[in-house]
Parts: sequence; C-alpha cells; structure tokens
Amino acid sequence: MSDSSHRPKSARRIVAALFITCGIGVLLDFLFLSESFDKHALFEWENWPGFYAVYGFVACVLLVLVSKYVLRPLVMRDEDYYDE
Repeated sequence: MSDSSHRPKSARRIVAALFITCGIGVLLDFLFLSESFDKHALFEWENWPGFYAVYGFVACVLLVLVSKYVLRPLVMRDEDYYDE
C-alpha cells in the first residue's frame, strides 16, 4: 500500500460525521419526547430518550467483545495448521 491510500484526515472526517449524525439522532429523540408523539413501544423503557442509541452501542460493544474473547479462541488455528 502506498502512502497516498492511507488518509488519516479522511478517516477523522468520517468518524466526526458519524458522531455528529449520532448526536443529531439523540437530539431528535429528545425533541419527540412530547406526549403527542407515540413510539408504539412495547415496554416503558423504550420511550426513554436515547434508549435505542444506548441499546445499539451496548449491543455493538458486546458483539465485539464476545467475538474477540469467546469466538476467536474457538475458531483460531495454529500458524502451521495447514503445513504438512
């Protein structure tokens, strides 16, 4: 890979855009906190502002941790596994 293919400035912009988008989503959730807006939630905690943002973040972190510390050791092979 050449140095031109790695652009940390672009990566920082993408991460910043994702943070801004997530922040706007949580802010919109607070705007729709009124009684006239019904989320059609099955459980009461689903109506909490920012619930789905926190739920999604926790689920993503748990998915990464489980895959790294539980699944990876199960499917990992030795370096010379395919050598004869």
